[in-house]
Amino acid sequence: MKHRHGQPPSGLRGSWRPLVQIGLGLATAVGLWAACTALLNGTGSAPRATRDEFGPTVAGTSPPAGAPPDGMVWIPGGEFSMGCADPRGQPFGGNDPMRDARPIHRVAVDGYWMDRTEVTNARFAEFVAATSYVTVAERAPRAEDFPGAPPENLVPGSLVFTPPEGPVPLSNHYAWWAYVPGADWRHPTGPGSSIDGRDDDPVVQVAHEDAAAFASWAGKRLPTEAEWEFAARGGAAGRLYPWGGEFRPAGRSMANTWQGSFPARDTATDGHAGLAPVASFPANPYGLHDLSGNVWEWCADWYRPDTYATAAAQGAVVRNPTGPADSFDPQEPGQSKRVLRGGSFLCTDQYCSRYIVGTRGKGEPSSGCNHIGFRCVRSP
Repeated sequence: MKHRHGQPPSGLRGSWRPLVQIGLGLATAVGLWAACTALLNGTGSAPRATRDEFGPTVAGTSPPAGAPPDGMVWIPGGEFSMGCADPRGQPFGGNDPMRDARPIHRVAVDGYWMDRTEVTNARFAEFVAATSYVTVAERAPRAEDFPGAPPENLVPGSLVFTPPEGPVPLSNHYAWWAYVPGADWRHPTGPGSSIDGRDDDPVVQVAHEDAAAFASWAGKRLPTEAEWEFAARGGAAGRLYPWGGEFRPAGRSMANTWQGSFPARDTATDGHAGLAPVASFPANPYGLHDLSGNVWEWCADWYRPDTYATAAAQGAVVRNPTGPADSFDPQEPGQSKRVLRGGSFLCTDQYCSRYIVGTRGKGEPSSGCNHIGFRCVRSP
């Protein structure tokens, strides 16, 4: 598979090429960032959808039984229009037509509980203390999985956003990603970093299986893509953001995203350079925080760009979809991907406007990154 990331950290330049060649699951960054670039230049055409294609959201009315689980809110379920209209031309809409988020189609989901925020460092630490769980980023790659790789390259680590010193072509995402040995959930940007004093930050550097393991321990599960989007929309139909139709209503920042010149300098006019503690910004109408920006969130579904076309071809409301049975990414045909939602603190209309509700990300499931986290749901 292909690996796309930034320049290697100091001390690894001599061994970087063989390290890349062993395939340490570095395709996550590519899944996120290529989703924001290659689709712009993709061949073929897709109809330019309009917001008029969104039908009304019809929320469920049955209340849940019993008290809410700690830290969770009730999402009533119902029927809604799933997908994203072409955002080009909208303020802060960026230049990506979001072809893999169309056609807009009708979906129904049953009610469920959902975490009010992304899972935090403190909560993930409780899980690790109770189970002695070791995340994917903390495990040394096995020699049998990477035949011919030099032993010195079989080291635990993960992807880290590494801003360049100045402007770089946005066509070259190698300029701002690095595989950093020793990067993991306790050390999000490498061995010199720490989560001390950052209990309320979302946990990052978690692979899909790490998130699923936590969910199982907590008596929960990862949300389906449809559940995630229904919750993010907060009962509204077709609006661009979880909070409404304006990116910064009355000049107020509503999410942790990138300001300044990407990728070199984040001016942090929203109050945060990098991760923000969960619930730093207002909740949506369902009481959920950080559904745009901060960190990408793993979903249960496999990723395919034709998922919505397949659903729409059924000609009826799709009930409780769980996604396709397998994955295909035309940018990396041999690499399976899981769906990611919500965008991150790196999103900007200069490059990746997937903070827009209904847009889709994708990630190689054995990869972590310092802008990927998750939240969970629980069926009643």
